[in-house]
Order: sequence, then C-alpha cells, then structure tokens
Amino acid sequence: MEFIPAPAVLRVLCADCGTAIEPNGANLCVPCLRNTIDITEGIPKQASVSFCRNCERFLSPPSQWIPARLESSELLALCLKKLKGLSKVRLTDAHFIWTEPHSKRLRISLTVQKEVLTSTILEQTFEIEYLVQHGQCQDCSRLAAKNTWKAMVQVRQKVHHKRTFLFLEQLILKYGAQKDTVSVKEVKDGLDFFYASRNHAIKMVEFLASVVPVRSKASEQLLSADTHSNTANFKYTYSVEIAPICKDDLVCLPLKLARSLSNISPLVVCTRVGSSVVVLDPATLQQADVPAQVFWRGPFESLATVSDLVEFTVLDVDIDRKQPHRGGGAGGKKKLLMADVQVALSGAFRSSGGKSNGYDEEMMDFESLGETTQIYHTRTHLGAILQPGDTVLGYHITLSNFNSPEYAALKTDRIPDVILVKKMYPNRRKKSRARPWQLKSMAKEVDEEESGKGRGGVVGRMGGRDQKKVDEDYELFLRDLEEDEEMRKDVNLYKVKGDVTMRGPGAGKSGHGMDVDEEGGEDEADFPKVKLDELLEDFDEMTLGNGGT
Repeated sequence: MEFIPAPAVLRVLCADCGTAIEPNGANLCVPCLRNTIDITEGIPKQASVSFCRNCERFLSPPSQWIPARLESSELLALCLKKLKGLSKVRLTDAHFIWTEPHSKRLRISLTVQKEVLTSTILEQTFEIEYLVQHGQCQDCSRLAAKNTWKAMVQVRQKVHHKRTFLFLEQLILKYGAQKDTVSVKEVKDGLDFFYASRNHAIKMVEFLASVVPVRSKASEQLLSADTHSNTANFKYTYSVEIAPICKDDLVCLPLKLARSLSNISPLVVCTRVGSSVVVLDPATLQQADVPAQVFWRGPFESLATVSDLVEFTVLDVDIDRKQPHRGGGAGGKKKLLMADVQVALSGAFRSSGGKSNGYDEEMMDFESLGETTQIYHTRTHLGAILQPGDTVLGYHITLSNFNSPEYAALKTDRIPDVILVKKMYPNRRKKSRARPWQLKSMAKEVDEEESGKGRGGVVGRMGGRDQKKVDEDYELFLRDLEEDEEMRKDVNLYKVKGDVTMRGPGAGKSGHGMDVDEEGGEDEADFPKVKLDELLEDFDEMTLGNGGT
C-alpha cells in the first residue's frame, strides 16, 4: 500500500504577538484580531425595560403592554427589540443568565458574528444587563384615577323577566365577545358593558345586532379639550334596545305588516328570536320572519307572555293527515303536525312564571274532569307530540282581556278559544332531579355560598332583585334549553364534575326500572334529554364562573 503524505500546512507568524497561525487576510491571530476590532461596537451593553406591577405586563414600544414571564421567549424577544445596533451583526445565540428575581435586573448572553475583513468572519459573545423600571400602564392609571372606562354599551329590554339576558350571556360567552370588557353591571331593565376603548364598544354593538333584533343610538360626553393642539377627550355611550318580544309570546301583528308577510294571520305565536323574530300561525303552520329593520319601523308589543300561560289537560287528539308537516317547530321538535284537540283546564288558573313556578305543584284530580271544567276545541301545531292525558301550556283567549287596537280589529270568528304553546312534563319536573350539565357565567368573582343557593352569574346577582324571582327566571331558562334543541346549538353546555344523583322527596326507582314519584306516577316517555355528545368538558377559565345547574 503506497503512503501518500498530507499536504504541508503553511503557517505564518502573527503580526502582533508572533504566534504561528494559518494565513488569513489580516495575518493576525484571533485574540489579536478581537483586540484590534470590536464587532459589538454600537450595541449598548446596558438598557432598561418598563414593568407594570399591577397587571404584571412589560412595555413593548411604543405603547403596547404585553404579559411575559421571567426568562420566557416573549420577554427575550422584547429585550432584543430594544437593542438598536443589533441589525448590523448576525445574531446566532441568545439566552438568559439567571439573576435574583427581586434584583430588578435581567442579564442576557448574546453571540454575534460579523465579517471584518475579506473572507474573515469574527464571532464574539458578550452580556447585556437590563434594568427593570417600575411604571404604570394606561389601564392601571385609569383605574387608579377612578376613570375605568371610555365607552359604555347600555343594553335594555322592557320585559318582566331576565330570560333574554340569560340567553344573551351564553351567546357572549360562546363567541368570546366579553374578552375586551372591563366590567359588567346589572341594572333594572338590562346590563351595562364598560370598555377602555371605543372600538371595543362598537364591536359589541355589532355583535348584539347579529344575534338579537336591536336598535342603537350613540352619544358622547366631552371630558377635556386642548385648544392649542386641537385635541379632545370624550366618553362614548351606546344605547341598545332589544325588541320586547320573547319566545312563546302571543303576538297580534299590525294588519299592514301581516299582509306583507304572505298574508299571515295577525294572531301568531313567537317561536324563535334571533337576528329576526320568527312567528308561527298555530292554525295553519304558516311561518314568517320579521327582520329587525321591519320591526323597529313599526314596533309592536306582546299580547301575553309566558307568565300568562295556563295549564290544560289534553282529552282527545285528532291528527289532520291532510295537512303536510313542517320542520323546525316549537319545543325543539323536528316536525310540526296539525291536529284538532280537546282540552280542559287543569284546575284553577296557574301560571308557569307565578309564585309556584312549577315547583311541587298539586295536580288536579283527573276523575273530576268534565264535571266542573269546561271543554275547549282548538287546532294546534303540536299534534306530533301530544297524546290524551298530557299536560300542555296555552293562552286562554276566551277569559283574557287585551288592551290592543290590533286585537280589537280582529274578526271574532277568527279568534280561537285556546292557543296551545308547548307541552309540560309535571311528573318529571316535580322531582327536582339534578341536571348532568351546567352553564358558565361572565361573573369573575362569585361567593361560594351565593353560587350554591341559585344564580351565581352577573345576570340576577346584582341590581337588588328578589332572589326567588331570579331563581325562577333561571329555572325557566334551563327548561327552555332542555326542550329546545335548536336553542342549545347556540349555548355551550358543560359536564358536571362527579356523580349526578337524584334530589328531592320523590327520588326513587320502580321495580321495572322506571322513575317514579311519591304518588307512583311514571315519568313521561318523551321527556327531552340533553345528549352526552352535546356536553363539553369543564375547563377552568380565569374569566368564567359557574352559573349553577
């Protein structure tokens, strides 16, 4: 095997210290080259960063405050951004050097490269020390001066319940519209949202207009003005009014409006409220949408609300097979089916939103039906779910007195005696069974004792309202979610941690596995249940609090 010697390495002496080195363009060794040329020249070795102790955020020039933990990548990027001469060299490595957390110092080690002579790249490592200066951000300064908001959105609805705002609260949480809100305050007829920026308030107004029928009005208040620089400081207020029409309300449309909506009957029931009001004629299954612009052009009010609903007992159901069924009906059912039914009053007038509100109500003796109660014949859209013996809620038109010129203009032969709205489940409701799901609330701080009693959210927790009325409104809202599948699509339902057990005096099981109450009555077979795939895991979020079950 032939030996081939390696080529000889020629070396020269360093021009300064005389050390043998490989030849380069400068004929200098690395230590002498570093002593001669400093590539870190122009890069400051000391700098400062501003830190707000109240919100624990760092200032990112020129005016943005960002949250960053010590020795995090966000803080490292912020510190490197403050170095002016760093663009003249190539940064190859940067990392924090540990310092005492209370020393108000940050130390960073940097490794940079730069071409100093022809085909000669010099690499150098050095340290930079940052002084942490305590300051105060604009939000904390405004809070300290008790000037916490710059824009306010006043949301109002002139009704006697809070079900609309409970549903609106869930919509806000689902789509994250509350992230820019400084605080929320409950008032008599609605909520007040406070913001630190006018753009955030405008964004909330646009969100409200996309989910509920509203009209808005803007106003401004001058706080201060500088005539020399021609600048002024304003506070902005946006007044948003929600249409006073709610789900399951009885409505008498103006005659001109009814004719424009495909000549629908003026006496209708509201089945859904979104960006428009959806109404249904129970006698013909005809539906119509009333957009927000059309509604506010000629606003109208409800003849009766859910607090005026009366319990009826279904005696006979005769389904009209000639009428085709339609989808998207009240109560979350997939279809609507016309039927002629016979109903009778279930005892005295009892309101679903009154004093009892469906809690442990005494049902009437069914054997006495027909002897002291008058029987009514009516047509209804609930033929697909009603059976003889069921309990249904409806409006007793015959014994009601409405102060409405639109209703007075109706022909007497077109006014039914009873208008049925939705089916009831008294056997299941009287047991006070715990629900396996729960809702979230916008409340950031909720007392444990208060959240265990009932509503723990921002709606119903403030404003000096009666706690019993708050609990009744919340219970009615939860029942609407259970019975309306379409309504649940706009709400996030969360699983309840732990086992869900049955509460109440009627807890028990029959020998055949059927749930029974104390009097032996079986549960309704078609009782609406929330499916497991509709529930989300209960993630802990800083801005949310339990809304109760």
